[in-house]
Amino acid sequence: MSSRRAFLAGGLGVAVPAVAGVLTGVLPDGPALRRFLGLTGPAGEIPRVTPGPSTVERVSSVARGRTLDLVITRPPGAPTDLPVCLALHGRGVGARWFLDLGVPQFLAAAALPFAVVAVDGGSSYFVAATPGDDPQRMLARELPGWLAERDLPAPSAVLGISMGAFGALSLARTRRDLRAVAVAAPALFTTWAEASGRDAFASQRQWAEEEPLRHTDALAGTPLGIWCGTEDPFVDAARTLAARTRPALAAVTSGAHDEDYFRRVLPDMLAFVGEHVTAPPKPGGGG
Repeated sequence: MSSRRAFLAGGLGVAVPAVAGVLTGVLPDGPALRRFLGLTGPAGEIPRVTPGPSTVERVSSVARGRTLDLVITRPPGAPTDLPVCLALHGRGVGARWFLDLGVPQFLAAAALPFAVVAVDGGSSYFVAATPGDDPQRMLARELPGWLAERDLPAPSAVLGISMGAFGALSLARTRRDLRAVAVAAPALFTTWAEASGRDAFASQRQWAEEEPLRHTDALAGTPLGIWCGTEDPFVDAARTLAARTRPALAAVTSGAHDEDYFRRVLPDMLAFVGEHVTAPPKPGGGG
């Protein structure tokens, strides 16, 4: 008998109010139990459509001191002069991850009129945690040139998932001309104790300088979309982000911190970006 079935069979004598309390998160480990029971919502599915062209190229980054993957995905039959949305990946993966998540198919299925560009950002939350490796400088100084060489403009929107959400919000602090910022399962930290366990920041001072939750005023005026699952360990940080900003959209629904959830919300994230990058700019910028 599987551990899940054994739990269900053995737990029939548990008082119903106690079980209900755990499942709704009132008692400790409610989200963990829902994950164990598979009560985290349906898995997102990649649509069965013919995707547009995607390219994977190797580019040399002086800022990061290494050669990186540059992934560009366009919708089918689109012109070359498309708006660009930068996609920032999670920790432990790279730019090609967005191909695995189904971005080419999601773009094609929705006929969204923009390109998605991803580039390897390392594992330090897109901050310069070690000498000679500066992902932010790469995004600000080198990426626009790589795109210009390929007849694409600088990104006008950014989306990020998990660690990539940290990077997207950090980029939005300096790129006030962004038309949209979309983040899912944002890996943000309310305290240094939480952040230090990631072994991704050079010091507490660097974390405090970079942590998006400490600089939410810099996001004012930029259309922001936030998605997070109720079983995600970062859900409290996502709620804090929503409370401290005025997001155009905030959706906290059942879901864990996994690719099933990421694929479920990616269509909504891309639609949010498409709505803003194709709309006429408002007076004074900010989308």
